[in-house]
Amino acid sequence: MVGDRSHWGLIKFTGEDRQRYLHNQSTNQIQLLQPGQSCETVLVNSTARTIDLATIHIFEQELWVMNSPRKTDFLMEWFDRFLFPMDKVEISDITAEYSKLTLMGVAVKTKLQSLTATELQTFPAGGHQWLTINDTEVLCATGSGLGIEGFTLFIPADAAVEIWQKIIDCGAVPMGEQAWEKLRIHQGRPAADQELTEDYNPLEAGLWHCVSFDKGCYIGQEAIARLNTYKGVKQRLFGIKLAAPVEPGTKLTVDDERAGMITSIDVADNFALGYVRTKSGGEGLEITAGNVMGKVVALPYVSHEYPEPTA
Repeated sequence: MVGDRSHWGLIKFTGEDRQRYLHNQSTNQIQLLQPGQSCETVLVNSTARTIDLATIHIFEQELWVMNSPRKTDFLMEWFDRFLFPMDKVEISDITAEYSKLTLMGVAVKTKLQSLTATELQTFPAGGHQWLTINDTEVLCATGSGLGIEGFTLFIPADAAVEIWQKIIDCGAVPMGEQAWEKLRIHQGRPAADQELTEDYNPLEAGLWHCVSFDKGCYIGQEAIARLNTYKGVKQRLFGIKLAAPVEPGTKLTVDDERAGMITSIDVADNFALGYVRTKSGGEGLEITAGNVMGKVVALPYVSHEYPEPTA
């Protein structure tokens, strides 16, 4: 499958303080990343409430932040608010300069390899490389953004249509926004203004893999550290298999006691995302959404504990 994510934002940071600055504005370990590496990170406010889930790509002289749709203007203002006169950082919106195509599926590497003479690499911990497709330099980042095997291409806008057609000609199936949203919900990737709002923090959203607990200070760090130290996560993001569709915002109950809220739903499959109060239970819990029965299930994209280090 191939999906067009060109409506997602792309912000460029330059200047010698760019990496330190972004390290101080988000939850993951940015300062130690080397050129060619990438990672996901969460932008939070001073009380650790979520603003957006973003992907960072590090280059020799700049870094890119790929952010959620409709968040770019807000984030440009947000970043500018925390820039001090002594910070050697310049920020620019380059969303319109690149089309972003995400390819996913078990055969995606083979299909992509057929389009370029460059040996295609994958980076399990996050990374990217430059490829040449149709004489155009294209950034190829490992990852689909959904926890499904894949790659995301950043293509100069004037070459995007031709390269899109090349990808389709290789047998990739086009994926529209509705199909992306369906996958997002079933995978459990939290979305800005739905699962990522000022009502929730990154640990509640299951974004432990985007949080470093041993980095220096950053906006919201103290609140997140307390949540982890004192086991203060009061609600957690789960999937919910429902007997019938309900609307986002529907309250969840267990034995007539409030237990959380629905945040997103795939009405075709009666599958929802929702926050469930920790004291109510977790995976396997029988729950009611309005007057519709449901069952709480785990999600592939999120986790609810700090991930074990890999060898």
